[in-house]
Amino acid sequence: MALQVRKWVSVVEEIHTDGGPELAQPLRKAAVAAVIHNPYAGRWSDELDELLEPSGALARELVARCVAVLGDRAESCGKAAVVGTAGEQEHGVACLTTPFGDALRDGIDGSTWVTSTSKVAAAGEAIDVPLAYKDALFVREFYDTVTVRVPDGPRPDEIVVIAALANRGRPHHRVGGLAKADATAGDGLR
Repeated sequence: MALQVRKWVSVVEEIHTDGGPELAQPLRKAAVAAVIHNPYAGRWSDELDELLEPSGALARELVARCVAVLGDRAESCGKAAVVGTAGEQEHGVACLTTPFGDALRDGIDGSTWVTSTSKVAAAGEAIDVPLAYKDALFVREFYDTVTVRVPDGPRPDEIVVIAALANRGRPHHRVGGLAKADATAGDGLR
């Protein structure tokens, strides 16, 4: 079982400063979206296997493309889905569950739960993909987002599925919280 991909979209941001001094290491955020056909658009199904089963393979491809676009080691990650108006939010969630999360973690050598969001929307709607540290969810300096928008997707019978990565935490973080070096298994590790 494979998902039908209409197109791939990549987004990259490189931030050198954000109201303070120049960063020694710029923040790079990248996201790659696959615009896929929704086999459940316009119809009810008790089972969502046509999205669940192939989601791991889709995640592996998305993560490989996202790592390449990022051009650096991934330190944070997130995932999202935008479902076209003939579908349900549950269709997007089905694309992002355990097979997808496992493949994303494996692709960046991560160990924590992967943040996500999903919604139903018309083509061109933006979504903010949440980011968090790849090895411990509660490391606050990594709480961030990357915004993704596909101008012609999702069409009513499509889903935009997104993997997002960043190479570091927010610029000039200074609101405290758990430091990356101090994270343990009790701090949101899987």
